[in-house]
Amino acid sequence: MRVRLKGINSKTKTLANGEKRTYWYAWKGGPSLPGKPGDPEFIAAYNDAVAKKVMPKSGTLQGVLNGFQESSEWEDLAPRTRSDYTKLIKVIEKKFGNFPISGLSDRRARGIFLSWRDERAKASRRQADYGWQVFARILSWALGRGLIPANPCEKGGRVYRGSRADKIWTLDDESAFLATAKPNLQLALILALWTGQRQGDLLRLSWTQYDGKVIRLQQGKTGARVVIPVGGPLRLRLDPLKRRDGNVLVNLEGEPWTEDGFRSSWAKAFKKAGLSGITFNDTRGTAVTRLALAGATEAEIATITGHSLRDVRSILDAHYLHRDPKLAENAILKLEEFERRTKIPD
Repeated sequence: MRVRLKGINSKTKTLANGEKRTYWYAWKGGPSLPGKPGDPEFIAAYNDAVAKKVMPKSGTLQGVLNGFQESSEWEDLAPRTRSDYTKLIKVIEKKFGNFPISGLSDRRARGIFLSWRDERAKASRRQADYGWQVFARILSWALGRGLIPANPCEKGGRVYRGSRADKIWTLDDESAFLATAKPNLQLALILALWTGQRQGDLLRLSWTQYDGKVIRLQQGKTGARVVIPVGGPLRLRLDPLKRRDGNVLVNLEGEPWTEDGFRSSWAKAFKKAGLSGITFNDTRGTAVTRLALAGATEAEIATITGHSLRDVRSILDAHYLHRDPKLAENAILKLEEFERRTKIPD
């Protein structure tokens, strides 16, 4: 039996690897739907979206949450971000969907929401902060449009205070990993250190994005397009393997890695190398750090890693360099060279 679903909207986008993918929405600007039309999960998600759309919206936060997911601001989010937000919005809906909008101006509302965040922090402080961030953004959107009287989640601070100031890959760490890891994982590390890209983008990287001189990709999280000149050490790894199609990073069977598969294999290789205290994600900050130590400007670093100038400055100032002694050595060497060149002969 064929079921006709009204209002279905679709968008076809070209991914960084050249693949075309179609995303489906319950209606234009509506929530995304999994799978494709006809799939049971697709129909179930569609029915759920329609049910939420037609339910009375006025008076409760459910209407605000629905409205945000129908807005242009939602549409502007990257697909991965929308996916992450959707999961958190479901958590917020379950807890506060029936919370009266009129109650947002009550001074006790902030305490109620903070207690929710603190409870989530017992399981994961980062996730608690992320949930609070998403909630605050939605309420800020609603406040700006006059849909709510106040935003109790504004300026909520953080419960996660971790810093990765010293969490960078040293040359010794790199050597230890390369000495014990299999070639396909060695390539993953070198690729990360010499491009400064996120794990997901590197796992999706295809050979068609490398022309022998540069790598071109569009970052999945931000949508930023970057063109990365390939340095000698990375080129020595890539050129002997260069193929015409397929993914650059593959498992031992020659198939593209799944994210779970890569993490599992990486963890085993990491343990075998005797390393601890750093992660694959720290390669991104390490790349920023090494470029800075090599004398690259913030603008030059940003063009490679895809960070904004402000983010590069923040990373260098607050997280990674953190008074790195090598910077002091470089500064004194430059001063000595300056003195040598400008010293007046006796």
